Amino acid sequence: MNSRREFLKNGSLAVAGLSVMGGTSTVFARSNPKAFVSNRPVANDRNFSSKAVEKTIAETKAKLKDQKLAWMFENCFPNTLDTTVEYEKKDGKPDTFVITGDIHAMWLRDSTAQVWPYLPLANEDEELKSLLAGVVNRQTQCILLDRYANAFNKTEEEEVHWMSDKTDMKAGLHERKWEIDSLCYTVRLAYNYWKTTGDETIFDEDWQKAAALIVQTFKEQQRKDGLGPYKFERETPRQLDTLSNGGYGRPLKPVGLINSSFRPSDDATTYGFLIPSNLFAVVSLNQLADISLKITEDNKFADECKLLAKEVDEAIKKYAIVEHPKYGEVYAFEVDGFGNATFMDDANVPSLLALPYLGCIEQNNPIYRNTRNLVWSEDNPYFFKGKAAEGIGGPHVGYDMVWPMSIIMRAMTSSDDNEIKWCIKTLRDTDAGTGFMHETFHKDNPAYFTRSWFAWANTLFGELVLKLINEGKEELLEI
Repeated sequence: MNSRREFLKNGSLAVAGLSVMGGTSTVFARSNPKAFVSNRPVANDRNFSSKAVEKTIAETKAKLKDQKLAWMFENCFPNTLDTTVEYEKKDGKPDTFVITGDIHAMWLRDSTAQVWPYLPLANEDEELKSLLAGVVNRQTQCILLDRYANAFNKTEEEEVHWMSDKTDMKAGLHERKWEIDSLCYTVRLAYNYWKTTGDETIFDEDWQKAAALIVQTFKEQQRKDGLGPYKFERETPRQLDTLSNGGYGRPLKPVGLINSSFRPSDDATTYGFLIPSNLFAVVSLNQLADISLKITEDNKFADECKLLAKEVDEAIKKYAIVEHPKYGEVYAFEVDGFGNATFMDDANVPSLLALPYLGCIEQNNPIYRNTRNLVWSEDNPYFFKGKAAEGIGGPHVGYDMVWPMSIIMRAMTSSDDNEIKWCIKTLRDTDAGTGFMHETFHKDNPAYFTRSWFAWANTLFGELVLKLINEGKEELLEI
């Protein structure tokens, strides 16, 4: 979506990117340790402060011998709390609106991913715990407003940005692109919040209604009983911002898989059965079943969730595992049930590369290993390799633009220390001197990048650093 994209080139514009986040107006040279001064907003200008997060930052910095990595961690890990959360009490319950960064709207996917790295700290900080519960509560209300929408405004009074789209737009929506992962991410956050904190209060009557709508939507988009209620068209010069065939997309053969009209990148799918998102849905449905059995005591709904998860999983095994002439059995990125399939990956999560990170598959699964070898190679049309780095991109930004998120995910799903160390060094060396992650950067020149304020990538980078420290692998952070 072009409104979410801001290309920055060279030092002067990189400085502008820092000022957006309330940071200093200096580009810091790697060679001068004194230059690594925090780019966080000053304390009084931060949206939310957590004692547990501040303690983690201090402890982590003390363990990092590489001064630039320590600086980047301090900038990136708290970026969601510093700049994107809007927390309050609403009707006596916590309510947290989370913007993506450079646009004042809340994506279900992004908001979960942005706060995800703070979950392990929830029991150390009651205010942080309440903020996380507030994200769950806000997402519940978003689903009740529109289960097919991907992005929401804070209030119904705000301008609906894409009101001209030919779909069922309404007050409170920002964009209405149907993406399986939007609903999966809401389940991921609620389930793991409960598992971490033991707090069951989030599973109230509204949440249970939203859960039922999630399953209803998945079933509708299996398209066994027609095309379903969702369609989408946009007047745009950008091919992947609209759907063909009157807004329903390319034909699909109902085989048990779930249609996703758009990818996690907000780009239209080529073949609607997006496999990473279908695998994610299997995980989410089993989590819904667990909640229903242990918390809401709705055995009938639990059985419905488990049955649907089994059906989708069996369909994945039958239709999504495809023989590649070079790599053997791999997961296709998308299929249509008629036998057509795409061999590629997109950096946005869920991706094929990120499947173990989301708990969809074991890291040593042979089909995943084959798939991983394919997607991190030039046999993936959206893999780019240049003078500065290599990594996976996608059509959302286009040719030659590497997503740091793909490099982070490569490290997150690797057991190879050399591979992980390469990822860390590459991330450190491609920030364009800003101390932050970006949406993308040019494979030959990191100073040419998109989105100076992209909280998801920032906190994900922080999560990776903490993961390595918690696993006792600090040496991989010594570049």
